[in-house]
Amino acid sequence: MEKALWYLLAGTRGGTTRAKLIRSLSERPRNANQLSESLDIDYNTVRYHLDLLVEHDIVEKGEESYGTMYFLTDRFEQHRDQFETILKKIE
Repeated sequence: MEKALWYLLAGTRGGTTRAKLIRSLSERPRNANQLSESLDIDYNTVRYHLDLLVEHDIVEKGEESYGTMYFLTDRFEQHRDQFETILKKIE
């Protein structure tokens, strides 16, 4: 998980956006539209980054339907300290 977090947050240009999405989902589960509106990020950009976070087991989708909710995975929660450490090092 630590390697995936480094890659997603520091290894590519979209790291800041992904960090914002993770922080927002830490507050409560949201769907892509809610994330787009609350963070003032284009909807398609949000979807792109959510797909990457799902692929790396940081975020999981709720039931597939209109307005699918996104949640942080239990695996991510077990590595939250690493997330915070990485953010401190790259900010």
